[in-house]
Amino acid sequence: MEWKKKVAAVIEKVRPALQGDGGDIELVGVLEAERAVLVRLKGHCLGCPMSTFTIKGYVEQVMRQEIPEIAEVRLVK
Repeated sequence: MEWKKKVAAVIEKVRPALQGDGGDIELVGVLEAERAVLVRLKGHCLGCPMSTFTIKGYVEQVMRQEIPEIAEVRLVK
């Protein structure tokens, strides 16, 4: 399975938690050479002071558990 499909599956896994708080997450891209995932937050998550924690403390942790090759998740605007 290619990286983008694996990453998309993890995004679908974390999405319900964000939607439960009125937000959402969108996969922007995967930088395989940098082992990075680019995401955009939407809804109530957009501009939330906790957005960094959401990305690093939740989304990135789940992503790295599911796909150990991933080094980081980056938030883009």
